Amino acid sequence: MGRAGNGRRVCALGVAGALAGTVLVGCGDDGDSGDGAQGTSASSSAGAREQGTQAVRSAYDRTAEEDTAKVKLRVRTSAQGASQTANGQGAVDLDDGDSVMTLTVQGQRIEQRVVDQVLYQKMPKGQAPGGKPWIKIDLGKVAAQQGTGDQSMSDPAQSAAYAKAITDKDVTEKGTATVNGVETTHYRVSVDVAELPNGDTLRKQVGPTLPMDVWLDDEGRMRRQQIDMTVKAPEATQQSSDASSAPEKVTVRTVMDFTDFGTEVEADEPPAGQVTDMTGKALEQGKRQS
Repeated sequence: MGRAGNGRRVCALGVAGALAGTVLVGCGDDGDSGDGAQGTSASSSAGAREQGTQAVRSAYDRTAEEDTAKVKLRVRTSAQGASQTANGQGAVDLDDGDSVMTLTVQGQRIEQRVVDQVLYQKMPKGQAPGGKPWIKIDLGKVAAQQGTGDQSMSDPAQSAAYAKAITDKDVTEKGTATVNGVETTHYRVSVDVAELPNGDTLRKQVGPTLPMDVWLDDEGRMRRQQIDMTVKAPEATQQSSDASSAPEKVTVRTVMDFTDFGTEVEADEPPAGQVTDMTGKALEQGKRQS
């Protein structure tokens, strides 16, 4: 069975709610694996860059072909001199984006599942609204509101077309490194934000380029991905709030490690009677920030 398009799903790991209800995901491509070299390069350095670009662009499809993987997640946010770290581990279906994870935020554990583009989180006792242990957010509806459609950055099953925005000048090989016992090649990538879905809006929030590092094994599969993002607060928020309480920018570093390809993933919806739907509140928050 063919797997065209699976590249856009490979790193699409939703961690919404872990940090102020923000959905953070990874990357993917739009089915173009970057194959088809254009003859001999004019110089060895140019040839190395082209080879590195092809390796990065094809990594998502190569990883997705493994179907499933264990994932370790680290998200660090910093604003106004303070920082917060969220750690998570679990397993993800690289085909449809379903995942099961346990997150630890400020010493508290949160059980998380993504099933059919819907995020479920079991909050610490006494913290869930509605007196029910689970909350849910329909990430598909949030994506539709953002206007990014099928390739939303906040859709757990389909991710932004990062690879489409990568050219030879954007990729630099940084050497080799051992990641979780596996020998890898490290590439640094500068993604042109304007080339991403909803790029004009994203450019205002994160700037013209998005720094990304990837570590690929000898089979071209993703073993680690790091995204560094500096998000500017919306102007309306800054103007309507006291300068001391509204940070001008928030920096976010997201690191995802992939191991144990082929592991079993069982992501099931919690019983409906134990779930409070928070999609409406998430949509209202999105309107205020747009």
